[in-house]
Amino acid sequence: MSIAGLIDHTLLKAAATEKDIVSLCHEAKLSRFAAVCVNPCYVRIAAKILFGTGVGVAAVVGFPLGATLTEIKVQEVFAVKALGAREVDMVMNISRAKSSDWYAVEQDIRRVVETAHSCGLIIKVIIETSLLDEQEKKRAAEIVTRSGADFIKTSSGFAGGGATPEDVRNLRRWLGRDVKIKASGGIRTREAALQLIAAGADRLGTSCGLDLLK
Repeated sequence: MSIAGLIDHTLLKAAATEKDIVSLCHEAKLSRFAAVCVNPCYVRIAAKILFGTGVGVAAVVGFPLGATLTEIKVQEVFAVKALGAREVDMVMNISRAKSSDWYAVEQDIRRVVETAHSCGLIIKVIIETSLLDEQEKKRAAEIVTRSGADFIKTSSGFAGGGATPEDVRNLRRWLGRDVKIKASGGIRTREAALQLIAAGADRLGTSCGLDLLK
């Protein structure tokens, strides 16, 4: 089974250099991954390298805490679109979710989703499953469904934990049928990737993309 087309080849570490990003993009091009996922400051160079290859460029927004003001997230979307991004991975306001301020969570997500779609971008909403209990995960999935987002994403990779088959199966039950799932966080082996795909993941976010092809 070829899974390359499901992988977002990811490099978001604070100490990643421009040289590292260039290598990431060339690996993605050669392996025919779905996209690279990078910090906003590297969108322009990634878009230049990957132009015409069929490999998308995804930029993170409000990353990694989700606590950025909605207006700033909106401006980030406009900025990365102008630089060549095709997709954005936004972080839900996790602090507001843990405070049970679901109205604020939903308004934030809706605004950013509307902005992304107005720009023709695919948008994924990171809910950080490792920080949520089951009821919070369910509530987040319902909000993401109502927002019209294209994907829900399990993890930023910066909060510990990561994607699990159980979370993916549960999200699949709670989400609307038009919302896809990006499993992300801690996916380091092909076996783990296949388990997540079997559970219902449509996309995989990983910094170990090349290992998953072995």
